[in-house]
Amino acid sequence: MQRKDFITLSSFGFLGLCSCGISQLSRKKPMAIQLYTIRDAVSDNLEEALEKLAALGFTELEIYGYNGTFFGKNRTEFQTILKQTGLKVISSHHTTGTIHKDEGTLWYGWEKAVEDLHFIGSKYMVCSYIFPEERTVENYKKLPELFEKCGEATQKAGIQFAYHNHDFEFEKMEDDKSVYDFILENTSLELVKMELDLYWISKAGLDPMIYFEKYPGRFPLWHVKDMKAGTKDFTEIGNGTIDFKRIFSAKEKAGLQYWFLEQDSSDKDIFESIRISKKYILENSFF
Repeated sequence: MQRKDFITLSSFGFLGLCSCGISQLSRKKPMAIQLYTIRDAVSDNLEEALEKLAALGFTELEIYGYNGTFFGKNRTEFQTILKQTGLKVISSHHTTGTIHKDEGTLWYGWEKAVEDLHFIGSKYMVCSYIFPEERTVENYKKLPELFEKCGEATQKAGIQFAYHNHDFEFEKMEDDKSVYDFILENTSLELVKMELDLYWISKAGLDPMIYFEKYPGRFPLWHVKDMKAGTKDFTEIGNGTIDFKRIFSAKEKAGLQYWFLEQDSSDKDIFESIRISKKYILENSFF
């Protein structure tokens, strides 16, 4: 499909009729996805990848990889692509820069990153990952101060800062306290929120509900992805073991504002996996 044809069809709503039967529910509740899910397609052709997501009914994104540009595009070019495809960025992932001293990380070029994310309308900027070589008690102890400093900068631009977990944060740091609890207890509720990855906390063997009770309102962002029985590999939403109905029953307590479909890897074509997850999402009103 030519881009001009895609835009024309989108303006008349025809894509919604032809792309796998997008229901009324999906139009009432925007569908969001972490773009890392289709990172190979993004690397091949950014615009075509975003067009595919739009054709599947997605309207909101969490992006990754900002390094002074957005996938090699300056902020104006990227914003134009977003407008052409009818997509908007809700959140953006960034690493600390402690070891990998790249632009757009928390330590390097953060002010410019905030400016650019504000320009494209992002509501959140998230520390996405602590690299293995950064995982020392000394570095962990520096995180609260770093996160609060970054949170102060984002709030001036009307953007909320947050931290995204994997499973290693639930390991004990010292004094029988996990890294995750250390971050929560030593950062401001206003400056540092949490993006809870439901797969990784489940893989760590912990119950999200306990954290919602202990730290209410602290979890405005979620990653929604499922875990295979037995292997604990990634799988499509609804094909695994995570009890999403139970977790979503506590969304008000958690403070949920946005959630993103994500699947880190698949044993199928990734777009087929997305379709499977989307079907489950549309059939379950608890989302």
